[in-house]
Amino acid sequence: MTSKFSKKYKKQYLAARFTEMTKNQKKHQESLKIPKIILVAGTLFSLISDRLTVWFAARLFTTPLKHRMPKRELNMNQNSQQEKLLVQTLQKEIVVYQYGTSERKILLVHGWSGRGTQLVKIADALLEKGYAVVSFDAPAHGKSPGKTTLMPEFIASIFEVEKQYGPFEAAVGHSLGGMSLLNAVKDGFKINKLVTIGSGDVVRDIIDDFVAKLKLKTKYSGLLQAYFESQSNRKMDDYSSYKAAQKIEIPVLVMHDEQDDEVPVGCAHHIHQNLQNGTLMLTQKLGHRKILGDAPVIQKVVNFIQN
Repeated sequence: MTSKFSKKYKKQYLAARFTEMTKNQKKHQESLKIPKIILVAGTLFSLISDRLTVWFAARLFTTPLKHRMPKRELNMNQNSQQEKLLVQTLQKEIVVYQYGTSERKILLVHGWSGRGTQLVKIADALLEKGYAVVSFDAPAHGKSPGKTTLMPEFIASIFEVEKQYGPFEAAVGHSLGGMSLLNAVKDGFKINKLVTIGSGDVVRDIIDDFVAKLKLKTKYSGLLQAYFESQSNRKMDDYSSYKAAQKIEIPVLVMHDEQDDEVPVGCAHHIHQNLQNGTLMLTQKLGHRKILGDAPVIQKVVNFIQN
């Protein structure tokens, strides 16, 4: 009798767990989708005018989401010295975090819709090893004012932070932060070592993916790219990570999760292939953000910077 009941309850338990996992997976997948109202708006605009559609898509592309700070980041937020810094070339203010007092400084750069405290686990590990950490909320992110921004503003912020708070021994960037650091190093940002985590590669691929998510015709990828280039007077492909990688001589650690569902792992392979002195580390089942809190990943980052 006991055996029959235990088997019965075991089946029920496994069924319940499977249902829960399926719900969680669907919930995660839905969180990556663009809201239906935006898709409908994009379709309507495309029926009216290409110019209006491009304006609409560009506005969405350059507007980050601001998320509530999770509990794990509160300690860094409370125990860091925070100051507003004017990025002279942009005439925009950003909020800078100084975490620790050591003269040996590491710069951390968050990704799109992130915050200066997002890499807190890496920051804490570096503090334990005697480093100080400097990070910032990029324009229109976190506590920094503004509603829209693009990678060139991330890069400009890196150079302003270097001018006011550097020099830095190394830098760690997540996602767009990694792309921005690769470009900054190519353009003269002085560090000894660089770590990128979950970083994108070819800018056109990012635009293509965004247009596809909006369910717009493929022609809008080219139109959107042309729009951005007319605004910046620079080819968007110039910001692609692999191109920056070709001109970087310092050691670079490229980290990426093979199940990253926001930035394909192929980006990491391509960046690594184009580096002169690169190391590639791939992880499993950590995704795009959980990787930032993974103990082996953090240890690898610290060891790479130290050694």
